[in-house]
Amino acid sequence: QVQLVESGGGLVQAGGSLTLSCAASGRTSSIYTMAWFRQAPGKEREFVAGGLWSGHGIRYSDFAEGRFTISGNNARSTRYLRMNNLTPEDTAVYFCAAGITKGRWDFWGQGTQVTVSS
Repeated sequence: QVQLVESGGGLVQAGGSLTLSCAASGRTSSIYTMAWFRQAPGKEREFVAGGLWSGHGIRYSDFAEGRFTISGNNARSTRYLRMNNLTPEDTAVYFCAAGITKGRWDFWGQGTQVTVSS
């Protein structure tokens, strides 16, 4: 099993930045892929960015491209999502997910709230 814990959410003004963290524990050696998702009130969960746990093959959704960046700290089994130039439309609960094979998400964190004020 793998446990994922997100942190770093909060309230920020439009134009500001936040860095979210996703700390993995347990059988982290089994993780093959990871991603960030988000879910705004009344909307479906959507993909933000993700790729291989190693950091290769990262791709971003259109709304994240150029503003969000995934990075990692292998020693701490932690992945980060740096978000710049935030807008109120980015307000959502952000989740990290991990998969042991490509194309499926086996483990999810509890989510962290990001609120962007105008």
